[in-house]
Amino acid sequence: MIKITENSLRDGHQSLLATRMRTEDMIEAAKIFEQIGFYSVEVWGGATYDTCLRYLKEDPFERLATFKEIFKTTPIQMLLRGQNLIGYRHYADDVVCEFIKLSVQNGVDIFRIFDALNDIRNLKTSIEEVKKQGKHAQGAICYTTSPVHTIANFVEFGKELAKMGCDSLAIKDMAGLLTPNMAYELTKSLKEEIGLPLALHTHSTAGFAFGSHLKAIEAGIDIVDLSNSALAEGTSHPCTQSMVATLKDTQWDSNLDLSLMEKAAEILKKNRKKYKKFESPYNQIDTRVLVNQIPGGMISNMANQLKEQNALDKMDEVLSEIPNVRKDFGYPPLVTPSSQIVGTQAVLNVLTQTRYKTLTTESKNIIKGYYGKTPAPISQELIQKIKAEGEEIITQRPADKLLPEMTKAIEESKGFAKSPTDIISYAIFGSIAKTFLEERNQGCLAPEALSTFENENSPMPKDFMINLHGESYHIKVEGSGSKDEEVRPFFVRVNGDLREVFVTSNEINTERKINKNTDSLPQASLPGHIISPMPGNLTKLKVKVGDIIKEGDIVAIVEAMKMENQVLATKGGKIKEIYAKEGQQIDANLAIMLVE
Repeated sequence: MIKITENSLRDGHQSLLATRMRTEDMIEAAKIFEQIGFYSVEVWGGATYDTCLRYLKEDPFERLATFKEIFKTTPIQMLLRGQNLIGYRHYADDVVCEFIKLSVQNGVDIFRIFDALNDIRNLKTSIEEVKKQGKHAQGAICYTTSPVHTIANFVEFGKELAKMGCDSLAIKDMAGLLTPNMAYELTKSLKEEIGLPLALHTHSTAGFAFGSHLKAIEAGIDIVDLSNSALAEGTSHPCTQSMVATLKDTQWDSNLDLSLMEKAAEILKKNRKKYKKFESPYNQIDTRVLVNQIPGGMISNMANQLKEQNALDKMDEVLSEIPNVRKDFGYPPLVTPSSQIVGTQAVLNVLTQTRYKTLTTESKNIIKGYYGKTPAPISQELIQKIKAEGEEIITQRPADKLLPEMTKAIEESKGFAKSPTDIISYAIFGSIAKTFLEERNQGCLAPEALSTFENENSPMPKDFMINLHGESYHIKVEGSGSKDEEVRPFFVRVNGDLREVFVTSNEINTERKINKNTDSLPQASLPGHIISPMPGNLTKLKVKVGDIIKEGDIVAIVEAMKMENQVLATKGGKIKEIYAKEGQQIDANLAIMLVE
């Protein structure tokens, strides 16, 4: 009998809907899933934690607690990025241990643990802590293809995971590269040489994932990751119902109830319509992934970045550059965070028309060894570039370079962190978590109106939240103008941006945004103007007015595609003006500051 992990409540909507599905739209389907008898349900980890804080304004631990109330008999599974946890950098061991402890306390039963580079040193602390907490540690082998990746290499890595104490193993094929024949051979080798229970996780991006599952089942796979039909295929996973029907009356019959799955599908299909604006244009079969190896969600992120730079026509050029960057970076498997690192660097290479003219912070860190040992040596040209800047190259376990972080997080979060889960959110996501927690404490996340004012006809909320297509918007009405020919202007602030809305006696008929967040920034027109290499959020200013800088100094940090990008001075001199503020959105070709 084959066992099934149902993925639609995590990776299914992460792959197809940018992880934007809200908890409330998954609850009814989850209640049905609990009745089916799945091996496990994956509902947490991956990008869900970040998205809850950053976009949905939901507490990720409240989501986990909600699911734990539902899944009384079905084990809850999460995806954990080893030393990266659910973030995009390595965290100190004390943060890793605290996060896993809190995750166990709030309901996680199975931890699928992986490292983007398949560096066993980056998995040690998390595996040991999961075992200490008495839960199931599933070690994941990130599958990819390159001149240095072979079945023998994957098997050796699997043996290391087994020695470290993993209860089971998983083949994690995040980009859908695993062909049916390779699925058979790899599964057979892992089962014969290691013998631990083995799961297969793959995506349908290249079009052959269903066949890969069948061949893996023939070879002895124990567990397969599938997604309900409402959130399956494309860049998601093969369909649960289709596989259950295919295996019926065979030796691998799952004995699960298709009719219950269809009831859940009706609910999820209906709720999916709310998130149409987040549907990726790249969520269909795209065999280009066999070359560029970028997961579907990453492709949509790159498309958005290029669109903001008015350079969407360069997408094919970026996709062609990705394999070159990957080779230079030592052929890392492309999964979070390595996919973001390689993808962002490829975008920069194309936009600047000079390869590695600008290196992101994370690109430098992967070259310096701060993410671990890459499968192949990194380009000597890049290593020499880093050394020329006075940077060190490390060879030890990266986390050994990190000082404990929890004490600092506890001190810095006093005043807005109300619980241990608040503190761990801040320890991992910093300012993003702080913003969420402060808004929550002020009551700004509540859907009900906070205050009202009277217009000519009826009471109208003045400050409130609305949910539209899975996204929360903070609406604040700041005033109104005089009525002219049955039309009255209202001044409304939407997530901080002031808009002028013209209202007739029937409905809103037009809208004009009058004070975009970036309107205070001038167009870059002077030799001393400094701009960001790409649009994003200005998270840190490293200089102040009056500072003396030299060409190449880091003057600011901009977050784009969830990665930190350094803004470098293009000339030396004195900081005369700083136009931007921390937390401000930065667009292309707008000046952040002026150097004279």
